[in-house]
Amino acid sequence: MSWIDRFAGLSKLSPPIREMLEKRSVVVSVPRDTVIFGPGKAPENLLLLLDGTVRVQQVSESGREIVLYRVHAGESCVLTTACLLAYEDYSAEGVAETEVEAAAIPRQVFDDLVSGSEVFRRFVFSAYSKRITDLFLVIEEIAFRRMDIRLAQKLIELAGTGRDVRATHQQMAAELGTAREVVSRQLSEFQRRGWIEQSRGAIGLKDPAAIAALAETA
Repeated sequence: MSWIDRFAGLSKLSPPIREMLEKRSVVVSVPRDTVIFGPGKAPENLLLLLDGTVRVQQVSESGREIVLYRVHAGESCVLTTACLLAYEDYSAEGVAETEVEAAAIPRQVFDDLVSGSEVFRRFVFSAYSKRITDLFLVIEEIAFRRMDIRLAQKLIELAGTGRDVRATHQQMAAELGTAREVVSRQLSEFQRRGWIEQSRGAIGLKDPAAIAALAETA
């Protein structure tokens, strides 16, 4: 089965377009922790993820990180799409959180298909519009939601079905788009309430029910 069949939006490509896309694209593997793209660099390919996760983050001059979104298998990177369409350089960086396998579509092929294939164009802009909506939600969360609620939600999310979260205060701050000091202060308050216990690089949930109750606060 071709990698194209793993993307529902590409299933209706005409045989000639499909054949051209297969011949002129290549499947690549990227090791974990690789910086796939970064500020000031022009995109050379549109990557469609087949396996793994890419974290897209903004890094300030002072070194503060804010996680914008993640790209998972079956998705493409909206920032790459935007840069390809506008012929601009990246303004953020993408890091492979896991080993990544992706189909790399060269810029020229991307340009040809966007202009010449309605199916491909619809696929690109559908993914683009969905991710833009997600980014607005991120902005809304950072600007308007209480930090204690957002931190509780993130702890529940990262713990999954367990009670342990393997993350530093700095990593949590990057996930939440805030300063490390803010996260440390709020975690100390959770610990004072008896909800969590902290150790180096880890947070244990002692009272998941209380944290979940806060996370569900409107």
